[in-house]
Amino acid sequence: MNPTTPQQPTGLLLDKQEIAPKVHRYLFRAPDIARRRRPGQFVIVRLGEGGERVPLTIADADSEAGTITLVVQEVGRTTAEMACALEPGMKVADLVGPLGNPTHIEKVGRVAVVGGGIGVAPVHPIAQGMKAAGNEVVAIIGARNKDLLIMEEEMRAASDRLVIVTDDGSYGQKGFVTDALKAEAEKGKIDLVVAIGPMVMMRAVSNLTRELAIPTLVSLNAVMIDGTGMCGGCRATVGGKTRFVCVEGPEFDGHEVDFDELMRRQRFYAEGERQSYEAFREAHARDPKSCRLLRLSDEAQKP
Repeated sequence: MNPTTPQQPTGLLLDKQEIAPKVHRYLFRAPDIARRRRPGQFVIVRLGEGGERVPLTIADADSEAGTITLVVQEVGRTTAEMACALEPGMKVADLVGPLGNPTHIEKVGRVAVVGGGIGVAPVHPIAQGMKAAGNEVVAIIGARNKDLLIMEEEMRAASDRLVIVTDDGSYGQKGFVTDALKAEAEKGKIDLVVAIGPMVMMRAVSNLTRELAIPTLVSLNAVMIDGTGMCGGCRATVGGKTRFVCVEGPEFDGHEVDFDELMRRQRFYAEGERQSYEAFREAHARDPKSCRLLRLSDEAQKP
C-alpha cells in the first residue's frame, strides 16, 4: 500500500451478499482479527453508538487480505438493521475479537461436522481445521428446504464428503441431520462429532451420540452481552456446574449440556425480540430511510 494512502479502518464493510432469505454474508476489514482468529471463535459487533452488542461467529478469514467473513440471519432488530442499512463502504462502530476459546483441533481419525440452518456458517472453519489436521471429515448440513440451505460449495471444499438433508426433501436427502449422522455411524466408526445449529438440533444430535458413545462438541448460542464474562447473561449448566459461554466456551461437551435450561432462557427473551424485529420492519417498510444506521452513515464511515 502506498504510505500516502489512508489505511482502511477495522470494521469497514467491503462486501455484502444475500445468500438465502434473510441471511447475508458480510466481508469486513479486520486485519488483527483475521490474523489471530482460530476455528470456533467469534466477534462482537456494535453497529452504532448506543447500539446493541451482537455476538457473531467468524465463518471464514483471510489473514493476507486482512478480512473476516460473518454470516448473519435476521432474527432481531439489530440483525435486521444490518440487512437493510449496512452497505459496502460503511463502518460499524465496534468490531471486537477474536473472543471465546478456539476449537481444539487435532488428528483423531474420522470426524463428522454437523451444521443445521445458520449453524453451517460457524461449523465451516472447524471443518477446514479438522481436514487440515489430517482427519477424514464428513460434513452433514441441513435446512428446512433447499432455499434455506447455505454454503454448500464452501462445505464441500472443506470436507472429504458432504451429505445434504432437507426436512421436506426438496434437496439432498429427506430427513434430519440426525438421520444422516446415524447412517454415517453405521458405515464406520466416527471418532468425533462437532454439531452447531439450533438448540433443539444440538440436543437431538447429542442424545443420539450419547447412545452411540461418540464424543460430541456443541457450540452454544447463549444470550450474550459483554463477551468478557462480566454480565453473566451467557451462563449455562454443563456437567452440573455453571459455566460462562463467552469465556469458557462457546464449545462444550454436548453430553453434559443442560439444553432444556438453555432453551427456557432463550424463550424468556423471544417475545421481546420478535416484537422489536416486527416493529422495526414495519417502520422501515413505511420509510426506507428509517434505519438508524442511515442517519449515522456519515459518522459511521469515519476511521
